[in-house]
Amino acid sequence: MESLIFALVAFVGSHFILSHPLRHPLIRTLGRSGFLGLYSVVALATFAWVVIAYTKAPTVFLWTPPAFFYPLTNLVMLVALILFVGSLIQPNPMMVHPVSPEGAAVAPPNLPKAPRGVVAITRHPMMWGIGLWAISHALVNGDAATLALCIGITVLALGGAVLQDRRKAAEFGADWNRFVNETAYVPFGAQAAKRLPWRTVWPGWLVVVGGVSLFVALAFFHEALFGVPALRP
Repeated sequence: MESLIFALVAFVGSHFILSHPLRHPLIRTLGRSGFLGLYSVVALATFAWVVIAYTKAPTVFLWTPPAFFYPLTNLVMLVALILFVGSLIQPNPMMVHPVSPEGAAVAPPNLPKAPRGVVAITRHPMMWGIGLWAISHALVNGDAATLALCIGITVLALGGAVLQDRRKAAEFGADWNRFVNETAYVPFGAQAAKRLPWRTVWPGWLVVVGGVSLFVALAFFHEALFGVPALRP
């Protein structure tokens, strides 16, 4: 269990450090390709440590999840998968943008005039997809190792989204601030604050069908892949 905690701290901490305070200095020193190579090696190494530590961690149950957590978890997972699929197939301003050798973004991202698709739900659809995956799994797994893993992934995804906003505000200035003021960090926050109409929460048929299809596939194969059913206790 101690190894898992250290692995998660290394995995999450290295992502934060390399993506933010050390990002531009390392790009200036190593170039963009060198930086991406270092980032990938550190990410893969620390992730492998997390996986190994998790598989070897003792099973210590902290609680027994109530039965009603399962339908709630599946609803959260469905939303997570729709956001994740949408982040891949629709324009996503939070994806990686070109960076100069000096470490500065060479051009502002292609920001939509009016947010649509999953970006209208949250400007961080991929991060929230990952974060909601972790939260949903924490609900139905009462063991300490899984809870630690889910907390680590949630911090990485949702904390990373906050740091992304700060970095892009510094890189792109007024254009980015306008986009932030038109969208929301928390899903459905722009609609709740009346910055966007509620009809904008519909991400489109392609995204919904893709998310539902992935949900059905994962539910069907979940027990075969992970040893536990997805839709029931």
